[in-house]
Amino acid sequence: MGSRATVCGALALWSTLAQADQVGCVTTEWKLIGANHRICVESFADPKVPGVTCHVSQARTGGVSGSFGLAQDPSQFSLACRQTGPITLPAKLPKEATVFAEDTSILFKETRVVRMWDEANKTLVYLAISRKLIDGAPANSISTVPVMPWGTR
Repeated sequence: MGSRATVCGALALWSTLAQADQVGCVTTEWKLIGANHRICVESFADPKVPGVTCHVSQARTGGVSGSFGLAQDPSQFSLACRQTGPITLPAKLPKEATVFAEDTSILFKETRVVRMWDEANKTLVYLAISRKLIDGAPANSISTVPVMPWGTR
């Protein structure tokens, strides 16, 4: 029963995360065999805070292992979040919540974006981190979105 609860919890978390749309990729190194090394940009809307859109760029490993999905992408990324419409804060906004996660290797590594609420400054803080199950990585990027009126709102 414990493992069933764990699986259900993981599925519930996954279903609340934003789904990214690919904006585009740029080749950084041409490979003779397999996919090229690239930097890809994806966009996602905060699933719980309408009016905020984030863009994350990530390095993608090419070569033969990258072509088969076996490569571990480097912990190199950048994050930018902006107000793109009227921001509507939920009644009970948690102080911290994961809003986006994407695997960056076949085993136990992901890029995760965590939203934090800085109530004193009325600012949403988005932190991108690289998570690795065994050895964490200090790579991170941050972006802030002050909650401000939009248009006539």
